[in-house]
Amino acid sequence: MVSIELNPVGYVLSPVEEPGDMPLGGKDAVIELRPEYAEGLQGLEENSHLWVLSWFHKASRELLKVKPGKVNPDLPAYGVFALRSYARPNPIGLSLAKLERMEGNRVYVRGLDAVGGTPVLDLKPYFENDTVFSPLTPYIKGKSRAMRQGMIRKQALVHHGEECLDMLIGVRMAAIAEDYFGQLNSSDLMVKVQGSPCLADTIQGVSRARLANPPRFSYVNTDDRSETGWTKNGRVLTIVRKGVFSREDINNAADEDLFAIACFEAGSNG
Repeated sequence: MVSIELNPVGYVLSPVEEPGDMPLGGKDAVIELRPEYAEGLQGLEENSHLWVLSWFHKASRELLKVKPGKVNPDLPAYGVFALRSYARPNPIGLSLAKLERMEGNRVYVRGLDAVGGTPVLDLKPYFENDTVFSPLTPYIKGKSRAMRQGMIRKQALVHHGEECLDMLIGVRMAAIAEDYFGQLNSSDLMVKVQGSPCLADTIQGVSRARLANPPRFSYVNTDDRSETGWTKNGRVLTIVRKGVFSREDINNAADEDLFAIACFEAGSNG
């Protein structure tokens, strides 16, 4: 077999030292490049996000099947090439991180899924062509509602770019819909929104529903109503906001205190 020699361009500085302690979504961290590579950072500050390729030096290289334990240990095992697991024959890490700022040979990032001391192999800017708006992926369901809602919230923030009240309302609505229908990026899940552009943008971002190919998304702009409708296999779910709520209410109140929720069969009087 042909051997490949790689020399780290830098190392991760992070408060998380063990892979098992890394939260989903990563942590704020610093990538410190070796001085001889610092010149290669010129122009990087023009990017909002980075691909960080690293070497998961604490990972097992013997496993070929693992369970997505952090998301849901009750799920069946997958081959390591079907997951972003640390464990793999060549433990190359691929993390999408938000670039916060740069100071000399230090790159400050948010959401880096790599522990302190991890060797960094390369940095690449995230380009628009990297985006696949509605990819086909397996549904790896988070074990708890809180975890699933947190994952939706992170996805919504990346897509919408602002944690406004209507984004938070959209996250709660999407979490309810996921409880009913499972994977939101499903080709046979139809999505309708009535409300603000921020609500519509959030729901479209987390459901990956397009206007065509296939047509799954429709939207009516209105100031006096916040409602989403979800339809799959003849079942219809409607979620209507009951009133105006504070950020604390949206984050902590029960579903039934925030929304009028109805689920019925299509064609019935629901």
